[in-house]
Amino acid sequence: MYETPEELTALQRLLDDSFAASGQYLRSVITEERRLDAAGVVDRLRGISTMALATVTARGEPRVAPVDAIFYRGRFLFGTAPNSHRFRHIRARPSVSATVFDGDRLQITVHGKAIPVSPVEDPALESLLIELYGQETWDKWMHDIPWARIDADKMITFANPAAAAH
Repeated sequence: MYETPEELTALQRLLDDSFAASGQYLRSVITEERRLDAAGVVDRLRGISTMALATVTARGEPRVAPVDAIFYRGRFLFGTAPNSHRFRHIRARPSVSATVFDGDRLQITVHGKAIPVSPVEDPALESLLIELYGQETWDKWMHDIPWARIDADKMITFANPAAAAH
């Protein structure tokens, strides 16, 4: 776990505020028993997750594609090729939505802004990425790709304990 107590508190506030602002239908499906708290989010998002990331084209059209997601210090991070459409969209229009999900067992959805970051300027993040992907991969190409974190305005969680038993 890389989150500080202050980051866990901020994450919990984000989760609570997002749930409180959600609509009646969402609250009827995602009951209190099916929500994850901040510690639960951190626990469920260890390592690398696959995240469906939506960006916006210049014409306002949504585009979604999978990316590797790392949850670090209470935020999602992802990297991709420097010449990808995804990063061109983010550089021009940073609003994004993303979901990590595992069937009907887990869904964590976030809406916010993608902010470029440099792992080499954060030694703990760089160490985590090397641990997850391996030194050889990091050295060969991964240290050169652009990375971004999502500064979330909203985050909604859903965990279905009944589905986990299947």
